[in-house]
Amino acid sequence: MPISKYIKAEMGSAELTRLRVAYGKALWMLYLVDRDDPVAESVAKEVIDAVTSGVTDPQEIAKIAVGHFRKTLS
Repeated sequence: MPISKYIKAEMGSAELTRLRVAYGKALWMLYLVDRDDPVAESVAKEVIDAVTSGVTDPQEIAKIAVGHFRKTLS
């Protein structure tokens, strides 16, 4: 499922691209292949939260989202 399903605010194409790249990186870092997996939905929400907090670098956004899950699993 694409991350755009979870986006509530208006965003420009550059911001959407940044979100999609960060989402893909986060899924890759967590070894998730199925975007319909419920965990992928949680990853999408974490990515969006990171972006709304002001982070703009896709790699950093992905690290923040993945870090949330690593803390949860520890």
